[in-house]
Amino acid sequence: MAKLILLRHGQSLWNAANKFTGWVDIPLSEQGRAEAMIASCKLRAHNYRIDMCFTSMLFRAMETAVICLTECDEICGNKIPIFKHDATDPNWHGWDKYEGNGEDELPIFPTVALDERYYGDLQGLNKQETAEKYGKYQVQEWRRSFNVRPPGGESLEDTLKRTLPFFQEHILKQVTQGNNVLIAAHGNSLRSIIMSLENIPEQEIPHLELATGVPIVYDIDVTGKMTRKLILN
Repeated sequence: MAKLILLRHGQSLWNAANKFTGWVDIPLSEQGRAEAMIASCKLRAHNYRIDMCFTSMLFRAMETAVICLTECDEICGNKIPIFKHDATDPNWHGWDKYEGNGEDELPIFPTVALDERYYGDLQGLNKQETAEKYGKYQVQEWRRSFNVRPPGGESLEDTLKRTLPFFQEHILKQVTQGNNVLIAAHGNSLRSIIMSLENIPEQEIPHLELATGVPIVYDIDVTGKMTRKLILN
């Protein structure tokens, strides 16, 4: 049975500063890089092997994926991770013309569909200061509710509408064909996927918290149904 492994990126510099990040492209902190390394070691300890990886287009997710796949390279069968850029993107200088070598390389597919929820006017603001200004319940609703948008931003429902179709068409398809897939992404894009996998109701999703750098492993059968979940704390 194939494995689907979800990994929220390691702590970013703005996570450490308690700021709303969203689509701002912030790198990992020292702790975040360590979390990605530890995640790799946990996957190796459980003898998991990765066949392919999907990430968002934000650097903190791509950085997490690369560290995880190269710290303990046994988890990708000692293959070399290689980013496979979208052929429609004019900025990748012909990368799409390289078809790759499946025996030696592990493909990483970056996509905007897995990007973090867009926090609009809140991006760059300190979370505690914002709660003091607008009230902690209002800020909690902006951060965790299903269909309430922060000012100028996306709701979780908006995020789900771009994340879930890509997941079902491209990622879940690979898993049901027997490939072990790692997704390195963000709290809200992963929350959207988990809602679908675990059939979590809208009213319960505000209570779902995802730690940075902690792999969540699902066994997925050939129909796309989740049969087992393991959190590698």
